[in-house]
Amino acid sequence: MSQLESIIWHILGYSAMPFIILSGFATVAAVSLWLLSLGKDKNID
Repeated sequence: MSQLESIIWHILGYSAMPFIILSGFATVAAVSLWLLSLGKDKNID
């Protein structure tokens, strides 16, 4: 692998990391809120 290819792959890898971490956090938050909403009392008088 040439030096240019190595630099490109490093840039792609490091730019993908925040997206992977944030999308994982958002997915866990969404699933957690959905699970919590299942047990919520839906009858509000």
